Amino acid sequence: MSDKKEHKQASRREFIQTGMRWTLGVSLAGVATAAALKVSADDYVWQLDPFKCVYCGRCADYCVMTPSAVKCVHAYDLCGYCDLCGGYLKPDANALSTAAENQLCPTSAIRRKFVEDPYFEYEIDEELCFGCAKCVEGCSSFGNGSLHLQVRHDLCVNCNECSIARVCPADAFERVPASNPYKIKGDFSVGTDESNPA
Repeated sequence: MSDKKEHKQASRREFIQTGMRWTLGVSLAGVATAAALKVSADDYVWQLDPFKCVYCGRCADYCVMTPSAVKCVHAYDLCGYCDLCGGYLKPDANALSTAAENQLCPTSAIRRKFVEDPYFEYEIDEELCFGCAKCVEGCSSFGNGSLHLQVRHDLCVNCNECSIARVCPADAFERVPASNPYKIKGDFSVGTDESNPA
């Protein structure tokens, strides 16, 4: 009888140990799966396709960040360095000067610097920019479209469902790989072999 009792206790002990091992194994597998899903979700970020953007101004109003994580960027490759920049000056400007009443940007986020007659260089102060797209619309309407909007990933919290993407009338927001998070209009090196230019 004592042999039966020992065998029964050993079986109970084995049963408990086996159950604990299975519980630990399933828990670790669950944690590993959750971590793997989080890593794959973080591999993609939101970005604005500048070729689809219709300059509606909703990026400034609907972003959960204040100010918006969407900022104007300047593709210098495309810029004509115009004296009459449609992204800098209002269409009905009284004079070709840097006076506030002549500037299109409501926060003076675009700085104009003289290069040589008749050329000017335009720089974006991203701290002042809130993504209203007025300069982008002006540059695209009266210029060559070197000013465009991009989601700045140092500011974006990468929401699961971007609040701007939900209201974008052109469906210009999309998920892109985090390894290549920007869609810059003037980046002519994308898709080319830089060691052997064509």
